[in-house]
Amino acid sequence: MILKPEAVLFRPSVGGKNELLRIIGGLASATYGLDRACAIKALVDGESRQSTGVGHGVALPHVRMEKLDCVSGAFVRLKTPVDFRSVDRRPIDLAFAIFSPANAGAEHLKALAVISRTFRDQAVCAQLRSSDNHATLYTIMMQTQSFQAA
Repeated sequence: MILKPEAVLFRPSVGGKNELLRIIGGLASATYGLDRACAIKALVDGESRQSTGVGHGVALPHVRMEKLDCVSGAFVRLKTPVDFRSVDRRPIDLAFAIFSPANAGAEHLKALAVISRTFRDQAVCAQLRSSDNHATLYTIMMQTQSFQAA
């Protein structure tokens, strides 16, 4: 399973993109035992090369890291949207990060495709935005057909 309930964060307030990436890195570190500094650096470095703000208020940062056994995810629904330099120039309030082993070529791409498909579904995004706690967010994601395929 790509996402654990502990890797879902509900409504933090963040000051911007880099702070959000630090929160996501910390969340992945606490949940999956990743080195916090390495996770944050990988996210920030990846975003410095190209923004993963895919539009419609969604960001999908994705990185490959050493010392990781399987593809793992972390999800954050923000209290207030932040600028993420998205393709549509709109701020984001939903962020799903994918952390993959360094050698996970096909697995990484499959996970990215599945998560991307899930977050392209505006009904799913609307449900996530209207939910009132992290347990509900987790349940919504796990009930979607495409997410279960990851």
